[in-house]
Amino acid sequence: MSARSLSLVVIGFTATLLFGCNEAKGIYTLYRSSMVGDGMGIHVATFDAADGDAYNRENCDIATHLFAEQPGVQVKYWCEKGPFHK
Repeated sequence: MSARSLSLVVIGFTATLLFGCNEAKGIYTLYRSSMVGDGMGIHVATFDAADGDAYNRENCDIATHLFAEQPGVQVKYWCEKGPFHK
């Protein structure tokens, strides 16, 4: 592989990493607790609209309150910054 080809590969790889990191910045994920109390967060929704961080955070917060205020709800809801993780 020539030095030029290697340079193009490195630039492409770096751009891919940077794009992935920037895209994750505005993502928020909504979780809920389990009824059996195992301490596990259960994925409810992911907010990753192109409108950015503040927009996604606000929508996640709104969803949190709407779910939690339903009659008979016995689980907790919360938002975390970033994509879904187990």
